[in-house]
Amino acid sequence: MKKIAVFVDVQNIYYTTRQAYGRQFNYRKLWERISSQGEIVSATAYAIHRGDEKQLKFQNALKHMGFTVKLKPFIQRSDGSAKGDWDVGIAIDVMDISRDMDTVILLSGDGDFDLLMDKIRDDYHVSAEVYGVPSLTANSLVEAASVFHPIGDDLLI
Repeated sequence: MKKIAVFVDVQNIYYTTRQAYGRQFNYRKLWERISSQGEIVSATAYAIHRGDEKQLKFQNALKHMGFTVKLKPFIQRSDGSAKGDWDVGIAIDVMDISRDMDTVILLSGDGDFDLLMDKIRDDYHVSAEVYGVPSLTANSLVEAASVFHPIGDDLLI
């Protein structure tokens, strides 16, 4: 059975599906789809902790499905901008597990991950798959992926 690791850039998926479709992403459908392709050995969702009730419910739902949820504190800067980026954490975790997987699946449209997908595909000979909103996913990430899965109606609530 194929060994699969899943990594979700929660903020990216939330904002891109909302911007492109005005709808939310269906994590349960995603889980069903991926688990039919092999064994999900590891599934991690990277999010920002704001401490509100709605967000805690969402995080608990992800945990119930089988995701490990990693949180970073939401940081509000004095100029009003916000910070809460998981790119380095995601990259480290992907590099740590890729050697032992057949497939690594990343949910993000962030072009910063293109080099990561290239590396694991070329050096570790894994299938480096990406799920993203087509109009909001960097072309470099689509090109770096072994397979690009466009997020559309079938994965939305």
